[in-house]
Amino acid sequence: MMRGALAFDTSNYTTSVAWFSPEEQIQSRQLLEVPAGALGLRQQEALFQHVKRLPELTRALFDRHSGETVAVGASRAPREIEESYMPCFMAGCSQARVAAHTLGVPFFPWSHQQGHLAAAAWSAGRMELLERPFLAWHLSGGTTELLKATPQGSAVAVQAIGGTTDLSAGQLIDRTGVLLGLSFPAGKALDALSGQARGELKPFRVKTDGLTFSLSGMENQVKAKAEAGAEPQEIARFVLDTLADVVCRVTAAAQDAYPGLPVLCSGGVSSNSRLRYIMTEFCQAVFAAPEYAADNAMGTAILTYRAWESTHG
Repeated sequence: MMRGALAFDTSNYTTSVAWFSPEEQIQSRQLLEVPAGALGLRQQEALFQHVKRLPELTRALFDRHSGETVAVGASRAPREIEESYMPCFMAGCSQARVAAHTLGVPFFPWSHQQGHLAAAAWSAGRMELLERPFLAWHLSGGTTELLKATPQGSAVAVQAIGGTTDLSAGQLIDRTGVLLGLSFPAGKALDALSGQARGELKPFRVKTDGLTFSLSGMENQVKAKAEAGAEPQEIARFVLDTLADVVCRVTAAAQDAYPGLPVLCSGGVSSNSRLRYIMTEFCQAVFAAPEYAADNAMGTAILTYRAWESTHG
């Protein structure tokens, strides 16, 4: 019988359960419900939805696999730093601890960010990246960080070396989308809308300070263009081209500062088609497969299996 790891990830907008073995990988996930026109959920609302959905998603997962669960893992916090905390992760972490105790198997906690990097490396077919130092972008609704990652046991240790100082890329995308009448989260819809652009608004040149930059001014740029009557598809293209431009410029600066290190891109924003084209073409970046770019438990399951395998393999 195949042996694998069970894992839970309960982020601010997605409930996810995954099972990983070298032979089989299964995921059961669902976006949380966000009221129309809203820009997110309060933590207590997210936590409540996770608690309601975890039993159903876990049952659906076990209906689809027949392997032996040898370890259980969970995302316990957004980042692997002491002050990193978000209540919604308590839902998955509590479920994982109970499952591990019931099954009599070890429990392994990880950060949500570590899970993103593992899912990106695995889905890109580049697991060897986890065995050497590399640069990584975590681009999501809550995070836009440039990281320097180094191997640490079965996972990676990360150090933030750049990124935004205020608004995240995902927040800019979602706020733009809601302004244009799109549903939250707006990433996929804004990407599709930008593909309809007939003309092209020149990207806004976001100022950088070393490897950091601010996106708050972009929100004002978007509102001004909307008030001036710019077409929604042109505004969408303007925003996504601007993000791709600044991320690419900062990546190039980081590659100069850390020569020879490969670049891995993870997080929901990394599934954007324009960003993927620009970063692949000019920075030779490696991207998570789109279905594993957004929040998911697969990366956490991969890390959990690797941790178990390191002592039992």
